[in-house]
Amino acid sequence: MMSLTPAAAADRTGVSIDTLRYYEREGLIGPIRRSGGGRREYTEDDVFWIGLVTCFRDAGLGIADLRGFVAILRAEHPPQERVAFLRERRTALEQRVAALQRAMGVLDDKIAYYS
Repeated sequence: MMSLTPAAAADRTGVSIDTLRYYEREGLIGPIRRSGGGRREYTEDDVFWIGLVTCFRDAGLGIADLRGFVAILRAEHPPQERVAFLRERRTALEQRVAALQRAMGVLDDKIAYYS
């Protein structure tokens, strides 16, 4: 089984070592395996979860939302609950995208006006 040091995991996932530790403290990833000397060793599964958490954060989900989703996954709730959670967040993201597109339209109008 492949294992990565914290620095290698941070490099591979594009997040800082502090962020990795934060995600672990918050229960969003892990528990992370430790070596005999107590050093964290990240697996491919950990890297996948870090990517998922990072994607959800980029989509605007807060830590509380992420904790809720992880709890749904870990408690092995029915798939319908997972889908409902994700659909709700997707709807919110669509609304944010629409708001950003409106804002970009206003900026484009102002750029054209002042050009």
